[in-house]
Amino acid sequence: MAAGLEVPLEGGPVELVGVLDVDREGQGIVPRRLPGWTRPQVPDLFMETMVRMPSGVRLRFATDSTSVELDVLVTHLRLVPDPVRPSWFDLRVDGVPAGAESTTVGPAVGIRSLDPGTITFEDGGPTTIRFEGLPPGPKDVEVWLPQGAVVELRALRIDDGSTASPAAVDDRPRWVHYGSSISHAMEASSPTATWPAVAADLAGHHLTSVALAGQCQLDPFLARTIRDLPADVITLKVGINLVNGATMVDRTFAPAVHGFLDTIREGQPDTPIVLVSPIFCPCAEDRPGPTVPGPDGRFRTIPGLEDVRATGLTLTKVRTVLRDVVELRRSLGDANLAYVDGLGLFGPDDAGDLPDDLHPNAAGQRRMGERAATLVFGAGGALDGLEAARG
Repeated sequence: MAAGLEVPLEGGPVELVGVLDVDREGQGIVPRRLPGWTRPQVPDLFMETMVRMPSGVRLRFATDSTSVELDVLVTHLRLVPDPVRPSWFDLRVDGVPAGAESTTVGPAVGIRSLDPGTITFEDGGPTTIRFEGLPPGPKDVEVWLPQGAVVELRALRIDDGSTASPAAVDDRPRWVHYGSSISHAMEASSPTATWPAVAADLAGHHLTSVALAGQCQLDPFLARTIRDLPADVITLKVGINLVNGATMVDRTFAPAVHGFLDTIREGQPDTPIVLVSPIFCPCAEDRPGPTVPGPDGRFRTIPGLEDVRATGLTLTKVRTVLRDVVELRRSLGDANLAYVDGLGLFGPDDAGDLPDDLHPNAAGQRRMGERAATLVFGAGGALDGLEAARG
């Protein structure tokens, strides 16, 4: 049966999960992962693009249709001179993986570095993502959007004669996660294979991701966003972007972390918060940033200027500071705050899955998710330790 019955993307049965605002442009809507009030504070085009990349975002509804079609305009991120990466859409039926479709059709944003002045735009057109062979009868359907592309949603269709209604309420504990490109996870093989998505599946949690590649800078408007989101647990994986960009030094880092936590605690006084330090990055373990990709694509710190950079952050320093912040705040009465060492998620022994010496590949992403499910959510993990301390 042809998918010819259009289902409204807004104001109807479809829930846009992980979406805090939308852009209305072209012929459809573009999900945004930050609320509308943050727009004037987003500092540049690069962060704006990351906000519009739907890592962790999914469309959710119930239907008896045996096929689902989604008309999209996908804007891919291309790291010149590499080719465009495929953008994958994952389908789940009643929470079970039921298919995946990819596309390279659409415009591309080509960048040669993180300098916004090197961004170029390459034209392209819309495409249709189609899933068929769904089981007959009523079911809850989720379509997960690509984590590494901007997606304009233009139309959603189901079989003629079928029905669509709101999906059953997802009553799993709500997990809000903040992080960098490693959590944004463009290197994952699909949107449900990012390490936060893998961990959420294994731990049985409902994920909302505000992980933004290159943008984990402890911005106050991100703290206010997290403060206002419904959450049963919050994880903050911070540090690597501060070293990458050399945007903070010893003097400013600990106060910024305290301020970020203070703001979240204004609206979430008792919500468990787990502070996660950076994973392994060989060039920055004991040398301050900034970091840049070399001719071989591997990230390295810039040599020289050691006298100027003596107070710069290294990952070793970052881990020490984060652990000390947690210990101090716990001693002052915050019993719902825990620390997890990022080297437990991905350490020196995992370097074979770190092709650019910064970002884990698809295998590394999955392994991080499996480890996070244990170290954060599992028996004897960080949250379990908080429960034990309170009990």
